[in-house]
Amino acid sequence: MPAKYSHVKKRSASGLLKKEKNSPNGHHIIKDTHHSRTPNPHTDRAITQAMSAVSQLERAIARILLIRYEQDIARLFSTRLYSIALVHLPTLVMRCVTLGGPGWLAFNHDSEDIKDFFRAAISMDMRQAGERVATKSVLWSYTALRHFALSNNVSVCSKLGLHSLRLLPYYPALKAHLDALEAMPPSTFTKPPHLGSLQEGQSALEDACELKFGWVNKLAPGNTEWEGDWKPKIQYGYEKLSQTLWRVAREFDVRGYGNILREKLTTKWCDCGCSTDHLGEVCERTVREDEEESGVRLGKQREWDGRGSGIYGWETEEEEDIWEIDLDFGGLDPEECAGGVDAEMTIGEMMEWRYLRAEKEKEKGNAAYRKGDYEEAVKCYETAHGIESELPHYQLNLAAAYLKLNNWMEAENACTKALQQHRSVKGLYRRAKARIMLGRSEEAIPDLRSALRLQPTNEDAARELKALLFPLGEGDQGTSNSHPPSMDDSNPSSSKQPSSFPKAKITEDLRRLGVPEPKSTKQPPFPRTKADDRKLKITLLSGQTENGTGTGKLRKMGTSIAADLNRPQTSRPGKEKAGTTRSWKTKEMDRMRAECVTYPSWDRYLVKRVD
Repeated sequence: MPAKYSHVKKRSASGLLKKEKNSPNGHHIIKDTHHSRTPNPHTDRAITQAMSAVSQLERAIARILLIRYEQDIARLFSTRLYSIALVHLPTLVMRCVTLGGPGWLAFNHDSEDIKDFFRAAISMDMRQAGERVATKSVLWSYTALRHFALSNNVSVCSKLGLHSLRLLPYYPALKAHLDALEAMPPSTFTKPPHLGSLQEGQSALEDACELKFGWVNKLAPGNTEWEGDWKPKIQYGYEKLSQTLWRVAREFDVRGYGNILREKLTTKWCDCGCSTDHLGEVCERTVREDEEESGVRLGKQREWDGRGSGIYGWETEEEEDIWEIDLDFGGLDPEECAGGVDAEMTIGEMMEWRYLRAEKEKEKGNAAYRKGDYEEAVKCYETAHGIESELPHYQLNLAAAYLKLNNWMEAENACTKALQQHRSVKGLYRRAKARIMLGRSEEAIPDLRSALRLQPTNEDAARELKALLFPLGEGDQGTSNSHPPSMDDSNPSSSKQPSSFPKAKITEDLRRLGVPEPKSTKQPPFPRTKADDRKLKITLLSGQTENGTGTGKLRKMGTSIAADLNRPQTSRPGKEKAGTTRSWKTKEMDRMRAECVTYPSWDRYLVKRVD
């Protein structure tokens, strides 16, 4: 995170609100007053109308910020996906073709094991979206509102920034902009049009394969499986793997992420008459610094998207990959420090701390679930979700425990929350089970069909759907209660997958069940070999070294966590025992890393043969 943005995060809107409520010099103080006499009804009506207008304005501003935030997540993470395809996928290709041969990915790029790996890693990236995108998105949206105000000759305070009440006369224009935003289709991931092809990654991949498997010279012949023209096979597999990455990413819904900002916009900032006042206080300095560096565009060039002040984004080559920025600044107010988190933690450390604590609670819940203590499992899963609400698999675990307790409504609600973030097979299947038990089979049928569209080979979903559509005789419509839900929901997949199933039978079953037939996969322009039928498995690595101790390097999250934890401890002004605190924290985090099983990451996995 560039230094000039650091104060934006350090002074959160919630912290400012608390500060102003208690400050005699605050520019907007909210007090609860009780009148002993009956107020003038005419005055009341005028005040009510004025407050209603302010409330509408605040709701509109908050909604604009939220929709633009969702658009920013979709756009910036699309850039991230392009970077993953260019940087990380060639490594995955190399590991797969080393064990499976040059044509393996051409025939297996859409395997459930590969898709589950993508789902786990994308889920961890989306978890960071709230921290990485929110600050910049709010800054960009504030800049847009500021430019809108300047275009209408509304004054902006150099210290406190834009005051929301000054926009009240221009509410109709803001509402028109909000209506236009809401009329747009939901934001989703798509390849940024300004970015080029994957030729650079393809060239690097071919060079690596040439060095490792090609015919270097007469004394060093390559692998026999790599004889002939293997480059088209590598290129084809790489392209298909990239397409699989984008398909899996579209299972995720950006509207389910960024819960911290979402809560502030929908509860703490609405109806208080001061949302953009706080926003201005934390953003105005950054905007003015940027204008001093980049200059100010005047008149019609002041644009709603924020580019008028020199902020980059919106389909330009300078689009920032914010997942590559180190979250290395302290960002917590004292009031927000809880659960072992201290104010000196960097954002990267805080995120890892949250994840480790949540996983520890999840493992406790799994142990209780296996013992049949489902009520204890529910408590543990709820605690895990409370610690880390940006990961959907805790809600999936919670739903499984509720199903065991015959608590159908809570199971349905838990699945719905998980599906708002990720459209998973497990979430759809478990919600369908809950709805069947609630006597709402008509609502369960679409869930089961959606699960089969995601995974046509899912026997449990097919069996349940047959039982609903053909209750009087199919011969194989039993329920799947004999298969307990898997507790490893951090890697979303079906609860049961057949080892082999004739494709013709799957197609016929789906047709009878009203599920659209999967699009036929285009066959590669070269014949299938015996090597292409090999079974490979992707295994996520744990946070332990060979001697059983955790390491920050092994659990790298795209941030400089390891460097932060291993740098010499120095005291900070006003905190004489800061070094002691960080030393304890380092030991505690290392211990928790050692206990945690896996941390999904684009560079922390192994590919193994299982046949």
